[in-house]
Amino acid sequence: MAPGVHSLKPAAPAAAVSPPQQPSPAHMLVLGTGFVGRYVSQRLLTQGWRVSGTCTSPAKKTELEMLGVDASVFDATRSSLANLRSLQDATHLLISIPPIPGIGDPLLSSHSDLQSTLKDSNLQWLCYLSSTSVYGDCDGAWVDEDHTVNPKSASAKLRYAAEKGWLNLTDHLDLSAFIFRLGGIYGPGRSAVDTIAKRKSLSQRQKLRESKQYTARIHVADIYQAILASMSIRSARRIYNVVDDDPAPRAEVFAFARSLVERRHPSLLKDSAVSGTQDIIVAAEKRVSNARLKEELGTRLLHPTYKSGLESILDSWHTNSTLSTEISDI
Repeated sequence: MAPGVHSLKPAAPAAAVSPPQQPSPAHMLVLGTGFVGRYVSQRLLTQGWRVSGTCTSPAKKTELEMLGVDASVFDATRSSLANLRSLQDATHLLISIPPIPGIGDPLLSSHSDLQSTLKDSNLQWLCYLSSTSVYGDCDGAWVDEDHTVNPKSASAKLRYAAEKGWLNLTDHLDLSAFIFRLGGIYGPGRSAVDTIAKRKSLSQRQKLRESKQYTARIHVADIYQAILASMSIRSARRIYNVVDDDPAPRAEVFAFARSLVERRHPSLLKDSAVSGTQDIIVAAEKRVSNARLKEELGTRLLHPTYKSGLESILDSWHTNSTLSTEISDI
């Protein structure tokens, strides 16, 4: 080869350029897709989330699928976790299955392999929806999350046992874990104005609750607000009261609801069976504080009082062709 002349190597073929990896959408699994779970699911779907959910019947499964939820019929006391494939790849887990009398939390009591299943999953966040009933009767005192828990009813005792069970389960899992103690849940289709408009008589259970001087409650939209806020912080074993600012008596709420309906839809009050007053001695119960919810999670309630919440529900009637058939549970 002549001096100064270098051999030329053939150029290496250009490497194939892979498209940039798109992050997988967050995946929420709702165990027990009832009133709250369905509300949360619908809104997460609009934000681009993948949402899976369990329900108790094929009819409910079809309803959820029409909303875009990857739904499955799941009996927590009988079905195998292996049948719940979404449990392996979900990034977020919302537990909204109530305890069962004589059994307790059906997932914790029926699945000894639950912790190992979650340990091998993609889970980053877990939230168990509990109840302020775990505090018991506190003679009208304000209670926060550090107040001594003293459940009286069988259902409240099961709720508290479920709280402890889920927190203990997450001790050895690398994720954020929360307990939300919810007040009485209300929202569109499930409120005092809906009960009055549909002329439903109060159940015996509702009449008993009407005797309470103070009742914690929360609009479903603000439960969703709290859920979103908790996803932005890292936390373990943290408990929050998710209630509004005004623990007003149930009779006061129904009196206000009746006045709203009377003013805006007077024809609905004809032959209404719902009374807005209660002529019995009221029990004090408790007033539940939401200070930690506001201070630590920065949650700004959309409906800090029942008045705002009920007015918003009445406003929504103008955009809905029919009223929901659900009955208020607050």
